[in-house]
Amino acid sequence: GSPTPAGGPASVTAVPSTAAAAATATATGGSDDSLVVEPEQGMGTVYQAITSARHSLDLVIYELEDTTAVNDLIQAKDRGVSVRVILDQAYAKSQNESAYATLAAHGVDVHWSSTQVDITHQKTLIVDSDEALVMTGNMTSQYYASTRDFILADSDARDVAAIEAVFDADFSNTAVQPSPGDDLVWSPGSAAALVGLIQGAKKELLVENEEMSDQEIVVALEAAAQRGVDVQVCMTDSSSWSSEFSDLTHDGVRVYTYSPDAALYIHAKAIVADPRTDSIRWFLGSENFSSTSLDLNRELGVELNDASMGNRLASVIDGDIAGASPWSAS
Repeated sequence: GSPTPAGGPASVTAVPSTAAAAATATATGGSDDSLVVEPEQGMGTVYQAITSARHSLDLVIYELEDTTAVNDLIQAKDRGVSVRVILDQAYAKSQNESAYATLAAHGVDVHWSSTQVDITHQKTLIVDSDEALVMTGNMTSQYYASTRDFILADSDARDVAAIEAVFDADFSNTAVQPSPGDDLVWSPGSAAALVGLIQGAKKELLVENEEMSDQEIVVALEAAAQRGVDVQVCMTDSSSWSSEFSDLTHDGVRVYTYSPDAALYIHAKAIVADPRTDSIRWFLGSENFSSTSLDLNRELGVELNDASMGNRLASVIDGDIAGASPWSAS
């Protein structure tokens, strides 16, 4: 979903140069698949991907309210790039209607989301069929300055082909059984992979999410804490998850929250198991911890064991925990 910070839309930060973003990624341990941290690094990686595309761009996004991105997509189409866009119509149609109309008016091949799934909450940009940006955040510029999100540039050929195949099916509104490629976690049906990641943790689990209502996830986190894993969850506080937070803390999970009107909104969906160890595994993607997200929506995430990116992800979550407050029932 979308954050709704108090006090109206956040101002949009200036986008750093892509060179600066790349330097930051390199300095902080980015590897072949680079990890971008929002809001600090801005959306330059996404804009650069669109403006540098040579052959094709396939964007599937839950919310598109970003005039820079829309204009970049139109300019890409005008210079001969094949541009296809899927926008959610199940839950975010009103937010997407302006972008849809603008893209269509300029001849971009834009489709409403497939009715084969519930909500299309996936956030992925495939560039020239050889790289996919897998995002936890939407392309909604009013929130760029205030939301914790991540972008992973995935250049694994099997992953990209699998993402492309699902895009083709969803674009034509036909049924598809998504391939996991080498690293992919798809919804519908992502609960098993996420529960498995949590169950495999030996020493530590760091978790960020926007929602916490899926009982399989809650039970797996509780069980991890009960077997001695240090489980820390960082979220933006909401009364919607009070009973889950109460259950988690009762079973030894350390829950930290930000006020809904804090400067930082936790929108990211990420899990890091055993950071700073040889057995590190981690996930980031579009999946919220709700049964709708895990069982019914079109969602996409990645699960990897890359140590440099995983430890960088862990350090960001550590910092977010340090800035949050221990949750307590009030």
